[in-house]
Amino acid sequence: MPSLLQIHFNFPAQMMGPALTAAAMPLADSITREPGFISKIWTENPRTGEAGGIYLFEDEGSALAYATMHEQRVLAMGASAVQYKVFDVNEPLSRVTRGLV
Repeated sequence: MPSLLQIHFNFPAQMMGPALTAAAMPLADSITREPGFISKIWTENPRTGEAGGIYLFEDEGSALAYATMHEQRVLAMGASAVQYKVFDVNEPLSRVTRGLV
C-alpha cells in the first residue's frame, strides 16, 4: 500500500525560491533514486520560514527510512524543528479525486 510522507521544517527564507531551486537540483535528482520513491511535491513558505515536501512512497518502510535519513540531511543544510508524519493512502478515493497513486 502506498504511503504519503509529509515533512516540514523551519528554513531560512533567503534560501527559498530561486536560491533553493538552483542549489537543490542535485538533491532533487538523488531523491528520485531513493528506494520505494514515487513522487515529491516541494513546499515552501518564505512568509513563515517553513519548507518541506509531500512524498509518495511504495510502502511505509521506504517512507520511514527516507524520513530518518532526510531529517539529518536538512538539518545539515540549515533547517531546524524537522517534523514528519506518515499516512496510508486510500487508493480508491484518491483515484476518484485524481490523486497520483
